[in-house]
Amino acid sequence: MPTALRLFRYVAIAEACSWAGLLVGMYFKYFTDAGDLGVKIFGPIHGTLFVLYVAGVFAAARVARWSTGTIVLGLACAVPPFTSLWFERRMLGRGREPVAA
Repeated sequence: MPTALRLFRYVAIAEACSWAGLLVGMYFKYFTDAGDLGVKIFGPIHGTLFVLYVAGVFAAARVARWSTGTIVLGLACAVPPFTSLWFERRMLGRGREPVAA
């Protein structure tokens, strides 16, 4: 697997994990009144991984020669929680990698 696709896979998984941490932090902040420490920790982590995921979509698209529609779908999957995992599995799990030249 090319390096760009491998890195895209790692970033997509990490971005989904950061969503989980952020959602747990938001639960404690807004529903239990336990403070906002979780949001303060996972907010910047998730923000960084979000930006890396977007860059990863473009890098993987270039290597794998994804269509414009696939790129737009990948970018849209950066917004709802955990859909980066679905997109990563869909694109890399179905053999949508580049054909060796």
